[in-house]
Amino acid sequence: MRLKDKVIIVTGGTSGIGCAIAERAVAEGARVLVHGIERADGEAVVAKLGASAALHLDDLADPASCARIAAAAVKAFGKIDGIVNNAAIVVRSNLQSTEPAFFDRMMAVNLRAPLFLIQAAFPQLKANQGSVLNIGSINAHSGQANLLDYSLSKGAMQTLSRNLANAHAADRVRVNHLNVGWVLTAREYAHQIEHGMAKDWPQTIPEQYAPSGRLIMPDEIASAAVYWLGDESRPISGSVVDLEQYSLIGRNPNKAAAK
Repeated sequence: MRLKDKVIIVTGGTSGIGCAIAERAVAEGARVLVHGIERADGEAVVAKLGASAALHLDDLADPASCARIAAAAVKAFGKIDGIVNNAAIVVRSNLQSTEPAFFDRMMAVNLRAPLFLIQAAFPQLKANQGSVLNIGSINAHSGQANLLDYSLSKGAMQTLSRNLANAHAADRVRVNHLNVGWVLTAREYAHQIEHGMAKDWPQTIPEQYAPSGRLIMPDEIASAAVYWLGDESRPISGSVVDLEQYSLIGRNPNKAAAK
C-alpha cells in the first residue's frame, strides 16, 4: 500500500480524473476527502469508497471555500498529508468572446482556489511533510486558440507549482505538477458531442492526436498521481511532468506524418 495512512484532499473528486485519483488513493491505503459540487455524484463516489472517504461539497469560486475544505479534512480524518488540486472549469473562449466576468471566474476556480487551499492546509502539510500535486494541462505551454482563458489559468498554475516548490523546500512540503494531455472522461465525451462530434468520436481520433490509437484514460493519470503523492518520490519537488502521447517540444500538430 503506497499511500498507507495518508489523508489526501482531492478537489473535483466526484468525476473524471479526480474520481480516478480518489479511487486509486483509497486502494493504496489512503483516506480521502472527496470535494465536489454535485451531491448525487459525490454521494455515489463516497458510497463506493466506503469508510476511507468523506464528501465535502463547496463552490471553489467562493474565496472562503478553501478554509472549509481543509477544516473538513481535519474533522473527518484528523490531519492532512496531501492535496490534489484537480478541479477546473474547462470552457471554450477566444480573444473575441472572452469577457471580464468569465475570465475572473475561470481564474478563481482554476488558479485562486488551488493557491488558497494550499495556504489553508499548509500548517498540516508542514507538520506532516506533505505533498501537493497540481493537475494542469499541456495547454499551459501555449494552449488552443479556442481555450484562451483556460490556457492562461493553467500556465499560471504551472508557475504556482514551481514557485511554491522553491519557496517551501526547506519546509519539507513538496509541490509537483502534472500537465495532462487529452483524456477520455465522461465529461470530455459529452463536451465533444455538444460541439458537434459524432457519438463514436473516441474511435475516430486522428493519429496525430492519439498515436497509440486511443486517448489517455483517467486511471492512467491516477497511476502517475500515486507516485507523486507517496513517499517514493521524496524528496523531489518542483517537477512539471507532461503526460501526453507525444513529445511537445518541436512537434507541429498541423503536419501529419508522411505515409
